[in-house]
Amino acid sequence: MKKTVFVCQQCGYKSPKWLGRCPDCGGWNTFVEETKQGNSQRQRDSERLIPSPITEIASFEFSRLKTDMAELDRVLGGGIVPGSVILIGGPPGIGKSTLALQTLHQLAKQDIRVIYVSGEESSSQIKMRAKRLGIENANLLVLTANEIEGIINTIISSNVRAAVIDSIQTMFTEGLSSAPGSVSQVREVTNLLVRLAKKGEIALFIIGHVTKEGAIAGPRMLEHMVDTVLYFEGEKGHPFRILRAVKNRFGSTNEVGIFEMQERGLVAIKNPSEIFLSERPQNVPGSVVVPVLEGTRPLLVELQALVSPSFLAMPRRTCLGIDPYRLNLLVAILEKRLGLNLGGQDIFLNVAGGIKIDEPAADLGIVVSIASSFFNKVVPGEWIFLGEVGLTGEVRAVMQIEQRLIEAEKLGFKRCLLPQTNLKRLKKSYLQAFGVNSVEKAFEIVFS
Repeated sequence: MKKTVFVCQQCGYKSPKWLGRCPDCGGWNTFVEETKQGNSQRQRDSERLIPSPITEIASFEFSRLKTDMAELDRVLGGGIVPGSVILIGGPPGIGKSTLALQTLHQLAKQDIRVIYVSGEESSSQIKMRAKRLGIENANLLVLTANEIEGIINTIISSNVRAAVIDSIQTMFTEGLSSAPGSVSQVREVTNLLVRLAKKGEIALFIIGHVTKEGAIAGPRMLEHMVDTVLYFEGEKGHPFRILRAVKNRFGSTNEVGIFEMQERGLVAIKNPSEIFLSERPQNVPGSVVVPVLEGTRPLLVELQALVSPSFLAMPRRTCLGIDPYRLNLLVAILEKRLGLNLGGQDIFLNVAGGIKIDEPAADLGIVVSIASSFFNKVVPGEWIFLGEVGLTGEVRAVMQIEQRLIEAEKLGFKRCLLPQTNLKRLKKSYLQAFGVNSVEKAFEIVFS
């Protein structure tokens, strides 16, 4: 018996009739009619299921597959777990397919048989990309197909240990009449792939498209079905890419991998702080350095601020790499607590290198860079700044202070302005540290 339902293509909400606006996610014109066969009555097994005490369940240590790509292995928790399903998302052109192809190549060089399945490119197009990346290995198989049942049979018969599906939105199963990329197709195809990975101990990389909001297209259930979810991030015009884990059943989600996109593919960056500061201008107002954390890794990045008189009724507040609401909050603190007349000024703030900062530890560096440009005074290049700024102008403590200071000391910085609370808790002396408990005190030290 056939059954017709209307399914929202953003969240998977089902309705017996077409709706203009989804009552669940609020999307407009997202409902598509789908028809599927009703399930016949199945005979249920009457055998009673018996649970096992956790103390009697045998534990085992699984051996991970090393990719020899240190940044990828770091994010995955030490390597690829056989039988795991890894979802990679990111905007178009960011390098998802390049990363997947390079990963398979590293495994193929270890005499591990792998396969790259593409529903978007022809085999000759994949060969052209592989040639540009210097990939040539007989253990790396290539398949161009969209029908998931045939793909699964090919993967099983090829006796591979790892596979890439590029992309999940182009795959379909003949058991459903909806178009490829629809919610039901993505959900069912992923379910079949997960079964394949767990049953055959095959490591699967699934590449997923993202929506304009940055989330992986398809049902939210997709991220719950897989073992690991990786997001590939990067700004257009910048060669740096950040691989971030938002879910990992076999490791920590606090690690990130940093790559640089070059002519021959993605290259891991061993010392990202040095790369980000390599082009820093000297003796320029508005330029400061802050140590931030990407996962558990400390990074030193440059903040650049430009404050200039505005001729507009509403002065501009523009920032790249910083939350704009955070910028407005800090500007209001400078006006209210320190008396800086910024109401008639255009303020531009940029994080050099295309890095995004989402932790409050950079607050003190932001207000110092804005004040430096406003006063037209140069901040000495040997300084670093870290601390959270509260609404009353107080400077609050931040986490993992010692890791940040060690990284700054390695790169030759001499002085640090940090919260007074953190200074008292330091077990060892790093740099020449100055503790402050307010923004006013910080400005006295820097600009006096």
